[in-house]
Amino acid sequence: MYPAEIVLPMKAELTDNGFEDLATPESVDSTLQQEGTTLVVINSVCGCAAGAARPGVVMAVKNAQKRPDRLATSFAGFDVDAVKKVREHLLPYPPSSPAVALFKDGQLVHMVERHQIEGAPAQVIAQHLIAVFNEYC
Repeated sequence: MYPAEIVLPMKAELTDNGFEDLATPESVDSTLQQEGTTLVVINSVCGCAAGAARPGVVMAVKNAQKRPDRLATSFAGFDVDAVKKVREHLLPYPPSSPAVALFKDGQLVHMVERHQIEGAPAQVIAQHLIAVFNEYC
C-alpha cells in the first residue's frame, strides 16, 4: 500500500476538481447504483496517470458541454477495498490502473484502460472522453 503523503496530492488533483473520493466498498456501490451517469477514475501513482489520465479527465470535464452527473475516483494501491469493488463493476475488463469508466443508470457503458492511456497526450484523452460524454450524458 502506498503511503498517504505520496497519494493524497495525487488524489487532490481530482477531488479538488469535483471528484468524490470513493474510499470504501459501500461508497462505490451507493455511487455506481444511482440513476444517471457517473464517471469513475481509478487513480494511480504511475507516470501515465500523472501525465495523461488525471489531466485529460479534468480537461474533459471542464471543457465538455455535456458532463456526467457524478464524478468519482478511487486510488489503486491505497483505497484497496474500494478499488476491488469498482473492479467488480468493471467486469469483464481486467484490472487496470489508471482507468476511466462511465456508468449510466448503474451499467458500465464505456471503459478506457491503461493501454489506451499510456503514451497518449492528455488532450487526446480529453477529446475521447468529451465524445463519450456527448454520446451517453
